[in-house]
Amino acid sequence: MAKGRDKPGASRDVVIENRKARYDYEILSTLEVGMKLLGSEVKSIRDGKASLGEGYVRVEDGTRRIAAARRADGRTVRTAPRLAEPGLWLHGVNIAEYPPAGPAGSAGQHRPTRVRLLLAHKRELVKLAREVEAKGVTIVPLKLYFKNGKAKLLIGVARGRTKGDKRQAIAKRETRREMDRAMSRRA
Repeated sequence: MAKGRDKPGASRDVVIENRKARYDYEILSTLEVGMKLLGSEVKSIRDGKASLGEGYVRVEDGTRRIAAARRADGRTVRTAPRLAEPGLWLHGVNIAEYPPAGPAGSAGQHRPTRVRLLLAHKRELVKLAREVEAKGVTIVPLKLYFKNGKAKLLIGVARGRTKGDKRQAIAKRETRREMDRAMSRRA
């Protein structure tokens, strides 16, 4: 298909949301970051074939990490230490393979759950690292979308909710709906 031409009625606004994150976590602050992606990943995201549900973000400071590998017999074995590049890393997000890029495992394809680098300013990295040091605080991916042709990820600094907090949030949402319904009937 020619560049700039779409099928009639097709929407170009691809937004992939992690709706469960807002239920499981209390979002304290958000930040829009860029992503370092491969071509087949970008095409797959444009098709809407990505899942943020199992994803999380880690702030790496560039220290040595002892890597562990699981053998076929189930035992865990330590491998050589690796140096983690400093920055934000996206783990556990599944971006499906893009079939026109070739068969699974070929050079044109990507690994669906590979770790991806997120792009942010250094001051933002420092701020996020400070916020995550608090107990019970993590960084979760909230929304994946395109802005000016570039893939962007909205991440949120979040604190996990307890069962009681979740029930309270549901009750609040229900009362708000009831009030909105009552107001719409009156108008």
